[in-house]
Amino acid sequence: MYNKVTLVGRLGTDPEIKYTQSGTPVATFTLATSEAWTKDGKKQEKTEWHRIVAWERLAEVCGEYLTKGKLILIEGKLQTRSWEDKEGNKRHVTEVVAQGMKMLESAGGNNKPNKPSGDSSPIPEDDIPF
Repeated sequence: MYNKVTLVGRLGTDPEIKYTQSGTPVATFTLATSEAWTKDGKKQEKTEWHRIVAWERLAEVCGEYLTKGKLILIEGKLQTRSWEDKEGNKRHVTEVVAQGMKMLESAGGNNKPNKPSGDSSPIPEDDIPF
């Protein structure tokens, strides 16, 4: 079995950092991914919104460096949670539990991708996960 998600998108909100009763940091934020196509000569676009949850050190990094509008890559897994609200209604949410994050813009936010570090040889097309 395999549960792996890779998303590239822009933050819809600043990360919100909370702490569990035991002091573990958890960050939550939304990420927008978009796709565009042309149909009957008209440009079409669709945006999907994803709820992202990061834990421990990754949560702290997200809270420190990420802001609304930043372009990032998130790797993680899908998780669905269920609970009962105050009125007794069953609720569900599907979210991406982040296991890795990469900022795709420089710290200044000038929308230019970061320069690659280390080996700058091209990545074979078959190795690109999207």
